[in-house]
Amino acid sequence: MNEDTYKTIAAPAEGIYTEKRSKFIATALPVRTVADVKAHVESFQKKYYDARHVCYAYMLGHERKDFRANDNGEPSGTAGKPILGQINSNELTDILVIVVRYFGGIKLGTSGLIVAYRTAAAEALGAATILEKTVDETVTVFFEYPFMNDVMRIVKEEGPAITSQGYDTDCNMTLCIRRSRMPRLKERLGKVETLRIQEENETPKLP
Repeated sequence: MNEDTYKTIAAPAEGIYTEKRSKFIATALPVRTVADVKAHVESFQKKYYDARHVCYAYMLGHERKDFRANDNGEPSGTAGKPILGQINSNELTDILVIVVRYFGGIKLGTSGLIVAYRTAAAEALGAATILEKTVDETVTVFFEYPFMNDVMRIVKEEGPAITSQGYDTDCNMTLCIRRSRMPRLKERLGKVETLRIQEENETPKLP
């Protein structure tokens, strides 16, 4: 997988697995933040208030470094970890997988639980539409009006999206482009007279 692409899911998807009368309902959800995760988990806990366990795992960010697994009362490592394992084996991110368990009266044992949670998560992910997205970067440029044509020619040829633009004393434009193509865009823009580049996380400098 390229360093400026990542895989996620297009829309929620469900899967169901039954073992010894225990029912495991898995739902895969696209998420962007921990707040999204929290809201979904709370919603599922209310919706399935009569279920024995509401276990989950999530992965956030294109670098796939922000993740968590929760067993919600199941023996440690038997629920959240196998769910997270399925997210990892599919190389997905910006995703939450929740598995709700209705206990059927027969204990499954730790190995049985691991298989059940893993299989339920796999069912939901198997039903999902997987998308490959690009990691995009944003840059804002400031330049004098007479150089607008020079800037617009570069924008047309390199193809970044213009996310905002303004015409005050100076012209300014915020551009968004795939990470791997940003260096070339900056290099070309940097050759335009009077143009100043402001990085994405840089605060605007007062004149």
